[in-house]
Amino acid sequence: MSERTQHWMPPFTGQGRLVGRVVWVVFAVILGGIVWMQSTDAFGDHGMANAFSMMAASLLPIVWLLWFLLASGQRWWMRFVPLLVLAGLGFLFSSLFRFEDVSGEFVPRFVRRSAEKPDRELGALAVKPASATVDLVTRTVDDFPQFLGPGRDQSVDHIRLARDWDVRPPKLVWRQSIGAGWGAFSVVNGYAVTMEQRDADENVTCYDARTGEAKWIHTTDARYEMAVSGVGPRTTPTIDSGMVYTQGAMGHLLALDGATGRVVWEKDLLAEFGMSPEQEAVELPYGRSGSPLIVDELVIVPAGGSKRGKLVSLVAYDKRTGDKVWEGGDDQISCSSPAVATVGGVRQILSVNESSASGHEVATGKVLWRHPREGNTAANASVSQAVAVGPNQVFLSKGYALGAALIELLPKGDGTFETREIWQDSKVMRTKFTNVAIKDGFVYGLSDGILECIELATGERQWKGGRYKHGQILRVGDLLLVLAESGEILLIEASPERKNNVLGRFQAIEGKTWNNIALYGSLLLVRNGEEAAAYELALAG
Repeated sequence: MSERTQHWMPPFTGQGRLVGRVVWVVFAVILGGIVWMQSTDAFGDHGMANAFSMMAASLLPIVWLLWFLLASGQRWWMRFVPLLVLAGLGFLFSSLFRFEDVSGEFVPRFVRRSAEKPDRELGALAVKPASATVDLVTRTVDDFPQFLGPGRDQSVDHIRLARDWDVRPPKLVWRQSIGAGWGAFSVVNGYAVTMEQRDADENVTCYDARTGEAKWIHTTDARYEMAVSGVGPRTTPTIDSGMVYTQGAMGHLLALDGATGRVVWEKDLLAEFGMSPEQEAVELPYGRSGSPLIVDELVIVPAGGSKRGKLVSLVAYDKRTGDKVWEGGDDQISCSSPAVATVGGVRQILSVNESSASGHEVATGKVLWRHPREGNTAANASVSQAVAVGPNQVFLSKGYALGAALIELLPKGDGTFETREIWQDSKVMRTKFTNVAIKDGFVYGLSDGILECIELATGERQWKGGRYKHGQILRVGDLLLVLAESGEILLIEASPERKNNVLGRFQAIEGKTWNNIALYGSLLLVRNGEEAAAYELALAG
């Protein structure tokens, strides 16, 4: 062995070789683990698989550095060169770029460090002096007045869309920038209302649905921002009898005059239920996502509170005065919205809470039934609503590998119910950020980002295809409008026999889109955290 070779080898040659072998075995195990996580359903959630894959991938350069330091046989000072190079590259990258957010599949996005967040660059919304009063009292057959549509069931049945977009393509009506937020438009009598963050202001804004012209704006001094879930409010306004009801990300509940945006009454839910902003950030880190529900003379929203203090699942206020009428349930809230339905012959409020689903008496909020459902609002939060199906059944779905279940309500004789699980399947309808639409005994939804159809009665999958990621859907008769996370709109047949039968598609808006769709007659309104647009869709016949 030459003097040069002796100088380059580590002092314990056998030991160095052993370390090298161990390091390369570890390297191979990590690579194999990444392949396994990406090619199997180990986590039941593609986002979790991506997150763990990225963590595992970050170990690869560390393992290689260990090999280079301990077993490469290089001069001692050469062994530190890669470490210094990687440290320098890391410093350079962090100097030029910053972490901005993640996709629905937990893929991080980085932007230039000097770039400002889009909502901070918008400035205040310019509203022209009103030439006519906004009329949200007059109702039309095409109204889409609340979250998920007229029946809060993600379905519109009185519209028949043309099925051939090649012959009669959607026509752009308007497209413009909008403030940040993950809520949708509600539309009544040709006026579209939504919520958006512009710099330090959380706004409720009213637009002319046909022109995009701003008609009025109400501003609250509040800003919600969280690295994973983004900036701005995440609820959809509810329009009822000329009033607009909204809940902000930090629990500001507003009742506004629909003609002007003037406050009629307001509530601070954090203060009312004993939560500091710091406590709220720990227990409900993704912001309040419960869109207000109007039932009779009540406005009902998830309430919340602290696990170390008082917890209230739902709270109801007089919709005209803001007087509290009742509190119901003692489960922590989720990211779901309440709905009203008649199940088991009883009209009731359906609620999906942090770790349960429940039914509540309309007049008093009394808990009529409770069914356990795994969840933690600070981690694997529940987003999807409970859906009443048939005379006495409720369909439940959720992402994070929990999947779907069909439960039956059985009367106990005292006005309450016990629940029985008809079926449960962790592999179907993993609706992470979205809700389902039901047609003729079949359920359609984005299951961990892939469009899926299952049979309601059995949970049996009919088909699964089309990775649209974590967007939203709306059933229109026997068709599905799918708004992909990329901002693309697709027209797909709602059929259990024809798998992901795409009839048409076009790019509606750009950027990450988690917001729901609104359809006012033939006018499709879409938005995300940066822009909004309206398109005229051709009708059948």
